[in-house]
Amino acid sequence: MIFLRLIGLVLVVVGLAAALVTGVLLWTPQSLQSEYRTELPRINTAASATHAPVAGAPAAGNPIGVIEIPRLGLSSVVLEGDETAALMLGVGHLSDTPLPWRGGNSVFAAHRDTFFRGLGKIRPKDVIRFKTADMEFDYRVRDTKIVGPADVEVLAPTTTSTLTLITCYPFTYIGPAPKRFIVRAERPAA
Repeated sequence: MIFLRLIGLVLVVVGLAAALVTGVLLWTPQSLQSEYRTELPRINTAASATHAPVAGAPAAGNPIGVIEIPRLGLSSVVLEGDETAALMLGVGHLSDTPLPWRGGNSVFAAHRDTFFRGLGKIRPKDVIRFKTADMEFDYRVRDTKIVGPADVEVLAPTTTSTLTLITCYPFTYIGPAPKRFIVRAERPAA
């Protein structure tokens, strides 16, 4: 009888600890999102017109802007880099692709069960907005597709200002998903 009570107590303690850890993990990204929104960079508009490599590129984990998809109610801070820590706290910008204000193919990634949760409902012509402290860029969704995880053609440079969003697929899959969901959007010519 004592043994059963001890097992019951251990299970209750483990359950409470798991609930506490889960709560902290869910709360931390949301609180940091608010803080990061006050730290968005200002862009030098004269330098942004070139496609040259970024001088003084943002450090990994620093906020570079905010992505919004108004129709889906999606809004998240975009952090430089695609390391695990960055993807836990926001949408990550793949550092080996241009920043959005530089033109070309800017690639963002996020988890399907966090910041890109609603991405499965995106449609062609939806607006995707990227904002910094002093600039705003609107993109229109051109298409979506599903690819294998090794299919890196979506990272290829483009001659137009393109925004590529990547998340795991299928959206309802439990565990590491076998495919990737890709959204391609283009900024209209000025």
